[in-house]
Amino acid sequence: MKPCRSLGGESVCRSSQGFLSAALPLTMALGIFMYPAHASVEGHGPNHLSVFAGNTDFSEHGSGLTLGVDYEYRLSPLLGLGSVVEYAYGSLDAFTVLAVADIHLTEQFIVQVGPGFEHSSEHDFAVTRLGTLYEYRYHGYTVSPQLHVDYHFGQGSSVVAGLALGVDF
Repeated sequence: MKPCRSLGGESVCRSSQGFLSAALPLTMALGIFMYPAHASVEGHGPNHLSVFAGNTDFSEHGSGLTLGVDYEYRLSPLLGLGSVVEYAYGSLDAFTVLAVADIHLTEQFIVQVGPGFEHSSEHDFAVTRLGTLYEYRYHGYTVSPQLHVDYHFGQGSSVVAGLALGVDF
């Protein structure tokens, strides 16, 4: 399987990477300039760490239990930046690493978007994630149901759904 394909002489991965490299800094600037930058948000620290358990379904490639870790640093009430590392077991046998922007539409409802890379014994691709999560908060701890779509350039999309348990610090 080829992770990139040529379309009219231009690599789809190259044009997508250009878009992603412009979109992330613009999103960061929006969050920093629209809201006062401060490290702490409403009673909790700027850092959030969570563990994720769920399932990944990648239509023609199968599905599998997915475990992961997610870190976020809040730059403002609107924007947090972080990373996601996940491993999908079973027929997928895939390791995914993402750099994400968490856009807090409300204190609890978050849209997560970002580029990444996926590796398995069968393929290596560039990946883009678009997802949502809703954080239920209790004394610095969070429980968040999550639903994400990961677009694998040239190979289609997978759906990742599950639950994360986290802590603010």
